[in-house]
Amino acid sequence: MAHATIELISALRETATRLKNGATYAWGNHGACNCGNLLQVITRLSKDEVLQYAHSGIGEWTELAEDYCGITDAPVSLLIFKLQQLGLTPTDIHNLEYLEDKDVLKCLPGGFRWLNRNKREDVIIYFETFAQVLEEKLLQHIELPYKSLVNNKIIEEVVA
Repeated sequence: MAHATIELISALRETATRLKNGATYAWGNHGACNCGNLLQVITRLSKDEVLQYAHSGIGEWTELAEDYCGITDAPVSLLIFKLQQLGLTPTDIHNLEYLEDKDVLKCLPGGFRWLNRNKREDVIIYFETFAQVLEEKLLQHIELPYKSLVNNKIIEEVVA
């Protein structure tokens, strides 16, 4: 699963909010599909700019992610790099596009179910749930100081 980062969690939530608020959505369009909408958030490119960059490669987002080479200067490489820099793997990119990560699906409100990759409402709930799963994963690794009073002395401990 993706590397849990605050930036990725925020980007997933912002993408879901934008989709709720009527952002253009078209699963068959590289600039307005699931990954296209996420890329709009993380790069601040328009859907047309994302589309233009994506069309410099061949295939769907899953194929583009698998063929990614960090050395080339092709514009699509920049987009894939941005997704990976955020914490996503090629498998995560595939799962975002097809709404297929079983760990995310198991955590859906109401329990596990399959979602439709090209249905706006399903994309929104998947992105929100994915953000929640990543947030819980991230919180498991945060250590917070804990202060307690023992014999009238404040003792500070680290609690995981």
